[in-house]
Amino acid sequence: MANDDSKPYIVLISVHGLIRGQDMELGRDADTGGQTKYVVELARALGEHPDIGQVDLVTRRVIDSAVSEDYAQPIEQLSPNARIVRIECGEAAYLPKEQLWDSIDNFADSLLEHIRQQTHRPAIIHSHYADAGYVGTRISNQLGIPLVHTGHSLGRSKRRQLLAAGHSKEALEARYNITRRIEAEETTLGVAERVITSTRQEVVEQYALYDHYQPERMRVVPPGTDLQLFHAPAGDEYNSSIAAEVARFLQDPGKPIILALSRPDPRKNISALISAYGESPELQQLANLVVIAGNRDDISDMDSGAQEVLHDILLLVDQYDLYGKVAYPKHHQPAEVPTLYRLAALSKGVFVNPALTEPFGLTLIEAAACGVPIVATEDGGPTDIIGNCQNGYLIDPLDRSDIATKLLRILTETAQWEAFASNGLHGVRQHYSWPAHVEKYLEVIQPLLEQAEASPPLRAKRRQQLHHDRALFSDLDQNLLGKPEALAPFIETLQANRKCVLFGIASGRRLDSARQALKKHAIPMPDVLITSLGTAIHYAPNLVPDSAWEIHIDYLWNPHIIRRLLQELPGLKLQPRSEQSRFKLSYYIDPQIAPDIPHITSLLHQHGQAANVILSFGQYLDIIPVRASKGLALRWFADRRDIPLERILTAGGSGADEDMMRGNTLAVVVANRHHEELSELANAEGIFFATRPYAEGILEAIEHYDFLQTCEVQPA
Repeated sequence: MANDDSKPYIVLISVHGLIRGQDMELGRDADTGGQTKYVVELARALGEHPDIGQVDLVTRRVIDSAVSEDYAQPIEQLSPNARIVRIECGEAAYLPKEQLWDSIDNFADSLLEHIRQQTHRPAIIHSHYADAGYVGTRISNQLGIPLVHTGHSLGRSKRRQLLAAGHSKEALEARYNITRRIEAEETTLGVAERVITSTRQEVVEQYALYDHYQPERMRVVPPGTDLQLFHAPAGDEYNSSIAAEVARFLQDPGKPIILALSRPDPRKNISALISAYGESPELQQLANLVVIAGNRDDISDMDSGAQEVLHDILLLVDQYDLYGKVAYPKHHQPAEVPTLYRLAALSKGVFVNPALTEPFGLTLIEAAACGVPIVATEDGGPTDIIGNCQNGYLIDPLDRSDIATKLLRILTETAQWEAFASNGLHGVRQHYSWPAHVEKYLEVIQPLLEQAEASPPLRAKRRQQLHHDRALFSDLDQNLLGKPEALAPFIETLQANRKCVLFGIASGRRLDSARQALKKHAIPMPDVLITSLGTAIHYAPNLVPDSAWEIHIDYLWNPHIIRRLLQELPGLKLQPRSEQSRFKLSYYIDPQIAPDIPHITSLLHQHGQAANVILSFGQYLDIIPVRASKGLALRWFADRRDIPLERILTAGGSGADEDMMRGNTLAVVVANRHHEELSELANAEGIFFATRPYAEGILEAIEHYDFLQTCEVQPA
């Protein structure tokens, strides 16, 4: 191998998956994806840099007839100064990463032997993912070589998502070895001198979940983008098959394109974008809206979240009569995505990402590299991208007027459009190309290259704020929003005790409405959001939906039958569509002429419909699944977080909060309560009736129950 011994030798470690320099089998399985592409491109780019002497990307050698013989070759040259090195890791067959843990020590010993055979020792070791982190930690400790680490994905976040998807803790251990993975990550974070992430949000919201959270050792180095694939228009894009597919939806295909591209996930907020477009005659006159929401054959065969999004798209197009103005193709090929961006650029259009939260925003970089100005959510990675590239506007994803206004500004201000397009092309090359990535990478590791050996690992104490031993759940409107001056002391108390108190909101509002209210009143994002009267549960920081809860409450739920049964009852009127959801039917009720709640419940039972009927503030009637309510959702959550009900303080003020406060929870009824609806709670044992309203009443209850006196978690 041609290399200069006077220049640094870097060892990259990426244990699992199938890694080769050409024709990477991306998407073959869960282990051969973005990380595989990243480490190969990083090794190749580092090897081409004049300041680097040698780069070894060390991975597992696989000898298996089910995969290519390429993965059995001990050495694969990427360039004169970079190569892939494959070493033994226990069983030779191709195995998923979760089954490799018992062989990782073998891999570490083989890597140590490989390093000792080289003409000079590595200047740094850079591990990728938890398994490589375990190996890198061992090598770093044995040889005194500084360790750099990139997590790619993290076990604690994965565990939250899988629990939300309905997997049991036992299943997580059996299938994913999740505890072993998290322990490896903890150890790696305690040893690594630098942790490289893609965004600041990863640092603040994902790595912050770990005991060995050391933000001073973390650096943001955005990933590189393939500028040979994503580039400015060539001029022949209108002749492509995807252009024809889009055009068949549109009356005037020559208009500028407002392009949205994402999977059909409710968090991507596509319905808000279509509503913003539908409510703006100016936008409809100026531009077409093109929504690329994954691929589909039959919507009814898709998962519930995707079905909800796609049904919303179809209903909103019909509601606003957007036929001929909105394109929503059923299929597109991955190779057609760059063409879609370039079509938007050719049309003098704009790319929009209205997601509720966006951890990074790779599509924004791809669009910028193709010369398209962007409009993107202010929540997450887009703030970094637009800050670096100066190629568009940030939006409040909950404010449809803000979305429409920013789109109109780009589409109508020609000089600004040209500046944004040019800035994006330049900014991607400067900040998000592979050469730019390597320059920033070398800047980050330069202090380590100058070290003689690794610093001793920090001994971090177990971080108290991660180990919640109690929780506080409050309604939103009735408890927190009615008296703004009472909020500040409540928030201060909450923040001062977040080391052991988990904060939750249980609201009748929809998710988007609840988030809008939280933002407007500067209430910190809760750890868990129970919305739509307990029919939806979402977890911070990325609003991960609890899909297992959705499956659980779908039992015996027949909204079409219920709606038909109630349509002839006097005194009931359906609320606007914006207040309805998949698991909630909402009515206005006039108690003077409508049947009472027992009568409505009896009517449903007589027709074989089991459901919860909830009256709030004497004028709102909601029908939700029999397995759903604020109280049932709270108990579902408490069971999964192992928080005893006796350590949960619940606060409410209307009939919708009643079952949340009954039982073994600590409970407070604030003074501004709806007296009639909560009158029966006066006879219930263990419920505190505050003398003060809103947040002041919650603070009164905290003092009454001495809820925070023992709010201290002992270090492990």
